[in-house]
Amino acid sequence: MPDVLDVNDPCLGCAIVRGATRPVGGVIARAPGLVLHGVAGPSPVPGWVVLSSAQHVRAWYDLEPDAASELGPFTARVMRAQREVLGAEHAYAFAIGDVLRHFHLHLVPRYPQTPQRLWGRAVFDAPPADHLPARELEAAAQALAAALGD
Repeated sequence: MPDVLDVNDPCLGCAIVRGATRPVGGVIARAPGLVLHGVAGPSPVPGWVVLSSAQHVRAWYDLEPDAASELGPFTARVMRAQREVLGAEHAYAFAIGDVLRHFHLHLVPRYPQTPQRLWGRAVFDAPPADHLPARELEAAAQALAAALGD
């Protein structure tokens, strides 16, 4: 049986926040108690980003007050940038937390050309044939970083 990567030992979220691991797109912006970065895995849509807590906490309900108060406004700013800068027609927010036990909120844009089979939660199950090249994901991350001023 092949070894299975445990993203919690050591914590992937902590590694990204402190800069020890760089997902495609890298760290895009920071807000009090929060770090916005590219998704740590393949993506079928450009601009799929993740908002992680700077501190290691399990879930939304464990956020420090500064991060909790910043979460809504910062999320809205990012989602507006996904629409205005990247041309998304909609953006989803997913806080599932069943795999990585470090608070993170996926912010996933949906474009006019996104096939309906990749709408909503289905985007997580995109087959490898739908995954985009890293250069496209990097370009979208850079555009978001410029729009967010960080």
